Amino acid sequence: MYFPYFQLGIIGLFLFIAYVFFSSARRSEQNQVWVGLAKETAHQLGTPISSMIAWIELLKLEGHESETIDELKKDVERLHKITDRFSKIGSTPILKNENIVKVIYKDISYLRTRSSKRVVFSVNRSEDEEIYAPINLHLFDWVIENLSKNAIDAIGGEGKIDITISEEEHYVTIDITDNGKGIHKSEFKTIFNPGYTSKKRGWGLGLSLAKRIIKEYHKGKIFVKSSAVGKGTTFRVMLRK
Repeated sequence: MYFPYFQLGIIGLFLFIAYVFFSSARRSEQNQVWVGLAKETAHQLGTPISSMIAWIELLKLEGHESETIDELKKDVERLHKITDRFSKIGSTPILKNENIVKVIYKDISYLRTRSSKRVVFSVNRSEDEEIYAPINLHLFDWVIENLSKNAIDAIGGEGKIDITISEEEHYVTIDITDNGKGIHKSEFKTIFNPGYTSKKRGWGLGLSLAKRIIKEYHKGKIFVKSSAVGKGTTFRVMLRK
């Protein structure tokens, strides 16, 4: 009497196992494609970046010292960091105890000179304060840059971006707040999905990669702390100490 139900149960179990196995294999294949693409991109960028570094040094040797060359050197160094980030995708990053306040100030300094003067950045800590957490510097820099650029887009190139750094027993918390267009509550989680974007240009991978960097590599948390349409948004990053 119960044998047909038993058979159906066994068949259902096998189908479930097959589905889980197929999904896992598919995700693994997709990850391999992304990792391969990232590493190949890093490889292709390596040669022109090395050439640009050489040209900058040659200009300096010829006596062409200027603020423009210094800023150009910073951009080339940033490109070098980007290739390093791509080359490390798929590998376990090395975490090192860094002063988060110093890291934030350095990132904001770089962004400030490349943003509209109508964008006002503020940090709640003085530059000489020390709050430490283990991070991979290049990957964490990328997260802060990405969240800050999202904030700049949200305010349309004019407004305020406030960064609040706080320290608790087990976490260092970084809040990035803008007074831009805001996000609907229904989108708080979906904005971290690959392909999500509210912009006409872009692949919608920035926040997805930021989440992976913080959650998987740093064992921390990243989420929308609060947002109101027409008033602004606060993203929160929590790093384990």
